[in-house]
Amino acid sequence: MTIPIAESWFEKARIDDDVTLIYEPHVVPFLRCNIWHIRGRDRDLMIDTGTGLASLATFARDILGQRVSAAATHVHLDHVGCHHEFGECLVHPLEAEGLRNPNKEMNLADSGFDPADLATLYLPSIDDPEISGSMVTALPCKGFDLSSYQLRPASGIRCIGEGDVVDLGNRAFEVLHLPGHSPGSLGLWEAKTGTLFSGDAIYDGPLIDDLHHSDRTHYKRTLERLRSMPINVVHAGHDPSFGRERLHQLIDQQMRQWDEAAP
Repeated sequence: MTIPIAESWFEKARIDDDVTLIYEPHVVPFLRCNIWHIRGRDRDLMIDTGTGLASLATFARDILGQRVSAAATHVHLDHVGCHHEFGECLVHPLEAEGLRNPNKEMNLADSGFDPADLATLYLPSIDDPEISGSMVTALPCKGFDLSSYQLRPASGIRCIGEGDVVDLGNRAFEVLHLPGHSPGSLGLWEAKTGTLFSGDAIYDGPLIDDLHHSDRTHYKRTLERLRSMPINVVHAGHDPSFGRERLHQLIDQQMRQWDEAAP
């Protein structure tokens, strides 16, 4: 079977005058991170950067300002693959090492990968039959070697945490520490508009709380905190954006699942 070559690895959709959603349509939904670009007066903000299978900076050059900061909501491979392309990288101190020295063992293929068969491509570190199999549906360019894929170290790292402010000149986002999915998970909150960029702390899909560094107790506190906030819209790390009513539904549903699963 011939593996298709993507005409364009990324696609983008303008959300409003300042916010653009960028995504990788040839990455399967489980790993298809929402990449958020926010245009600012003094600098732009890129929230997460996808898998790194193709150049985000090259694709987005028509919307990028001269100064761009790339924030990592957390350092899982589907969120930080292109951070190395940006001169300033923002990350929680608990996960900064994941940007400086990414796990070289984390890749998209193991010894059983057949380059002619995408069905043999999977994340070796995730032992879950429901998400095994192909993680991409095409190659980013002709001759691309998926077995050689690795995250690249980022530079210009600046640690941010609870209460810090990312100031774009005309817009400012307060940093929220939202642990649970991962220890250093971050959200970016604009109180003026009630807008939250939540990363993987909350999204409109099954939340992942069973990774080696996940913590359900912290996750419950994070969701309780988010439910109490005057949030109008959530731009999440995966899946479509949603409003306050849906946010409360998702949190209440997750809390019930945890309560029912408790011993």
